[in-house]
Amino acid sequence: MAVKPVTYRGTTFRIAYDLVNPKGEKCLLFLHGWGSHKELMSQAFGGAFADWRHIYVDLPGFGKSPNDEVLNTEDYAAIVKLFLQTLGARVDVAAGHSFGGKVATLLNPDRLVLLSSAGIVMPKPLSVRAKIALFKALKPFGGGRLRRLFASKDAAKMPQNMYETFKKVVDEDFSAHFAAFDNPALLCWGKEDTATPLAAGERIAALMPKARLEVFEGDHYFFLKNPRPVIAAMEAFLETV
Repeated sequence: MAVKPVTYRGTTFRIAYDLVNPKGEKCLLFLHGWGSHKELMSQAFGGAFADWRHIYVDLPGFGKSPNDEVLNTEDYAAIVKLFLQTLGARVDVAAGHSFGGKVATLLNPDRLVLLSSAGIVMPKPLSVRAKIALFKALKPFGGGRLRRLFASKDAAKMPQNMYETFKKVVDEDFSAHFAAFDNPALLCWGKEDTATPLAAGERIAALMPKARLEVFEGDHYFFLKNPRPVIAAMEAFLETV
């Protein structure tokens, strides 16, 4: 693991990253999802694409990249761009899972791989909408304590700045960004995904002019549980680069 300091809007972010096949002529960037880290991505893909240089990044606030700021997805993309400039790396293909898919899209790479990307706002179940409404009604009477009661287990454990960041990014509608992406894209989705349902992938595929959607067995982490068919699909896609 290495660390590269990047200064963005007066704040220095220490970005932890790993390089695989550092002598590869073409470059693949992997971005993890919310609450995850670079090791999860390298676990799935680190042994593949032997002719490519891989860059695995811990986004600020995750893994070994600390963060005390409140950020949005555009901030994350700007920080990653600065990181790549500092590293002297030109990315040919960016691959992003879930939240990382939104960041990867904003990088506007020559080729894009979305793994069950976030960015399409799906209707929430009635029980969730009721819980949100009750939380908002009671928030003036004790926000921090109520967050521990009402939030999901993952959200309840977040530092306050990351919880505020989460609220900024969780319901972002990226439809316009997906529609504006005019380079080839491969969309890989888990058939049983409930975090970013297959309907979201179908919507992104309809929005992107040059996208192809491939569906695999599995849930939100389909590529981790059965990486071989996903790698095969990506290899076929990378042959066009």
